[in-house]
Amino acid sequence: MDNKLESVLDIMNENQLQMIIISDGYNMHSLSGYKGHTGCILYFKDKQYILTDSRYTEQATIEAPQLMCIDIGSDGYSKTIAGLMKPYVEQMNASHNQETSAFLIGFENEHISYNQFMSFHDTFREAFGDCIQFHELKNQINKLRVIKSEDELVRLSKAEQIGDLAFSHILQFIKPGKTEMEVALELEYFMKSHGASGLSFDTIVASGPNSSLPHAVPTERILKDGDFVTMDFGCVYKGYCSDMTRTIYIGKEPSKKQQEIYEIVLQAQLAALAEIKPGMKCSDVDAVARNFIKNAGYGSYFGHGLGHGVGLYIHEEPRFSPKCEELLTPGVVITVEPGIYLPGEFGVRIEDMIQITEDGYRNLTSSPKKLICVS
Repeated sequence: MDNKLESVLDIMNENQLQMIIISDGYNMHSLSGYKGHTGCILYFKDKQYILTDSRYTEQATIEAPQLMCIDIGSDGYSKTIAGLMKPYVEQMNASHNQETSAFLIGFENEHISYNQFMSFHDTFREAFGDCIQFHELKNQINKLRVIKSEDELVRLSKAEQIGDLAFSHILQFIKPGKTEMEVALELEYFMKSHGASGLSFDTIVASGPNSSLPHAVPTERILKDGDFVTMDFGCVYKGYCSDMTRTIYIGKEPSKKQQEIYEIVLQAQLAALAEIKPGMKCSDVDAVARNFIKNAGYGSYFGHGLGHGVGLYIHEEPRFSPKCEELLTPGVVITVEPGIYLPGEFGVRIEDMIQITEDGYRNLTSSPKKLICVS
């Protein structure tokens, strides 16, 4: 049996589910190979289906041949699923007391819209009555993507290598007089012309006071001497994402304060990396970098988590955050990205993407982290 199918069936058994509806596009991709992001996968214990509309049926049949593909046609998802449920509900009712039997359906409550859920709820209840009950899967399906296979690790590593090449290239391109937008477009063009099929997320290029905004949007602001420039970018290679951040200086020599902040962020990252190993709690890794920055006097200027998992989607489980109690496991790919952001002045963030190994970690990002000055 396919390992991923076996994992889903384990979730069904653990939660006493008769059916699971997978509607998150990234989970559909991971579980079946289908990349359409439109449709859903239906799991019964003995059969599995992929449901979509006529625009994607051929693609689904090619990419997920192990699943029976069904065109929802004019019936839509709810009525089509109800039709597939019917023999299972009838079988359950024939073998149990109808008043006490429950047909329990697992669904991805963190992904599905309220309207779609109510369509399922009302259609299924109308067809089968109160025996239909729903169970929130929360992040149980997402967690099946936490441990990457060897093939996934190769793709993630290649995606990050393209990012490293892009950073080397941008150091030759960037100079005073360029705009944030020009730098962002150059990064994106380079990655796409060197093997990337797309971007992991909207590229961030933030200069001067804009760099104090962790998720700044590139503008027409012109780079000038004295600016820090934070570049956070990533690409998609064969479906898998990369993510890295580097902050550089425009000019010959940064101010004493700029050098101090940069060094604090760098040492916070290095301190966290030095502690990372399998079995370590994610919140404890976050605390290493967070406490370093706090002890340096800038704790209130580091507001986001230290990192996040990366895979088919740019933000996956687990997370380096004060609240994440998950333990690191070999095969996890996750970022390490402390930052300090001084409103109205400047910000610094340094981010690597790493793979947890049997005895520590492997850094997938090879770009230098010493402060680079460009003039």
